Amino acid sequence: MIGALSIAAAALVLLGLRQNLLVVLGVAAGLAYGFWGDGQIQNIINDGWDGLNRDVLLSIPMYLLAGAVMARGAIASRLIRLARALSAPIPGGLAIATVLSCAMFAAVTGSGTVALLAIGAVMYPALLEAGYSKRFALGALCAAGTLGIVVPPSIPLILYGVMTQTSISELFIAGIGPALLLTGFMSAYAIVRNWRFRLGGWHFPDIAAAFKEGIWSLLMPVIILGGIYSGFFTATESASIAVVYGFFVEIVIHREMRFKDVIEVFTSTTRLMGSLFPVLMMALALNVFLTYEQVPDMAVEWLTARIDSLPGFILLMNAFLLLVGCFMDIGSAILILSPLLQPIAVAQGMDAVHFGVVMVVNLEMGYLTPPMGLNIIVAMTAFNESFGEICRAVLPFLALMLIALVTVSFWPVLSLFLLQ
Repeated sequence: MIGALSIAAAALVLLGLRQNLLVVLGVAAGLAYGFWGDGQIQNIINDGWDGLNRDVLLSIPMYLLAGAVMARGAIASRLIRLARALSAPIPGGLAIATVLSCAMFAAVTGSGTVALLAIGAVMYPALLEAGYSKRFALGALCAAGTLGIVVPPSIPLILYGVMTQTSISELFIAGIGPALLLTGFMSAYAIVRNWRFRLGGWHFPDIAAAFKEGIWSLLMPVIILGGIYSGFFTATESASIAVVYGFFVEIVIHREMRFKDVIEVFTSTTRLMGSLFPVLMMALALNVFLTYEQVPDMAVEWLTARIDSLPGFILLMNAFLLLVGCFMDIGSAILILSPLLQPIAVAQGMDAVHFGVVMVVNLEMGYLTPPMGLNIIVAMTAFNESFGEICRAVLPFLALMLIALVTVSFWPVLSLFLLQ
């Protein structure tokens, strides 16, 4: 008990001091191995290496590289033109185009924050010029930017799959339904909120030209998910295909990327992986140790004795994760909590894939909740607005996302129907 309390106290203090996650996990692992591992702290390296020695982890740098390649080119402007052409006759058409552009860009690059910056740079001034309220424009861009977290290929879903040994291919497929639901909710709100705004009618030559420019970008998620769903290749293999396809489209077809851009893409991705993998290694080492010491099993027994219904567990788990999302980024939360919560969810009767999607959708809201909301902080700089103004702007979208979270949590068919 003293050891567990010491680890929890040390972790909370370090998080309160805003220490790097690597420091928090390193201290927690060191204390765990010191208290219960006979002082064999050097085993952290061995267990961490055993955890990293998995082929599936190759998908993380590959997807990050593919996203960096596609973000470097002119994909954002091509997707915006297509979204505007398709949504022209719909009330609130420009708002719909904003949501669809973020969703499509996120599906290509896998990054919500990049989608917010790339799409926002074009659409924010366009929305204001067209007469849309500043508060709606800010909220729509911040909220739609989070779609990259659940739209496959999603790095959080990959991290969950790695930490819980759940099929990443199945997680990708299960994320499609919730992603479409979230996109639909935001689009419906955009229509109701901006009923009097219209871009005009469909102009088929413009639609055809937009499709011609954007089709190669849109094919990327189709190829990735189609290949995984058909069983033609695995999630790891699809990541490599995404890299090759991204370079081919940007260099050969779009001709938007030069040699110096290629160097910058590799450099930025390498720098990002240099900060991610040490954290991942430490988290995996701690996960191996906790599993060996049967900590998840003890947690399952303790909670099962106190919660005797699946709805009660889902409500408690969602409330806990919503609170966690306010203070911890999604990657850190998944690395620390998924190995502990997933066995409890499975013991309560939840499907492991369904729980992973619920966890990611829940923590996705953390990008819009103070004090740590990443999209709020990014939007402050990108759009030169105050923290309070952006917080007020995202409130209606947070309500929509909460409704979507309840739907995803209590209606597992939405996530699992493509797997049945």
